[in-house]
Amino acid sequence: MSNTRGQPTVGQTGGTGQEYAAGYGTGEPQARYAEAPPSVGIAAGTVLAGILMMVEGAWDFLEGLSVNLNRAFFVPVTNVYPYHWDVQSWGWTHLALGAVVFAAGVCVLLGMAWARVVGVFLAVLSAVASFMFLPYYPVWSIILVAIDVYIIWALVAQGRRRRV
Repeated sequence: MSNTRGQPTVGQTGGTGQEYAAGYGTGEPQARYAEAPPSVGIAAGTVLAGILMMVEGAWDFLEGLSVNLNRAFFVPVTNVYPYHWDVQSWGWTHLALGAVVFAAGVCVLLGMAWARVVGVFLAVLSAVASFMFLPYYPVWSIILVAIDVYIIWALVAQGRRRRV
């Protein structure tokens, strides 16, 4: 089937064996993609990474706030941890890091290219901070490190697309 100009419609070949892309009436062949073309929004993994960055930023902020408000609750599990730091210092660190990670997550959702790079850097910082906070809150710190690893993967792997 062809349109009024005698050109093949979307999904049909024009004698050269290549498909024509939707929305283009010029008759020039377009490359086929296994997924949507790169110019169509941001990938679903990046959207999830942005949402997780916002959620993790809020969790870190609230964790830092709770550490600063109730320092007596956060007692280290072990006294021989080599990365010993004052609990209040950890509270301020998580408070500030949480606010910055939340803001970067919003920028990732808005599709800003620089936000992906900043997001990877902040996820690494957050993973290191959560790792160093292990003696104070072990299970929660491991969960946050796992979320950070996913965020890093999703932000780095977003640019890969496979051509057919």
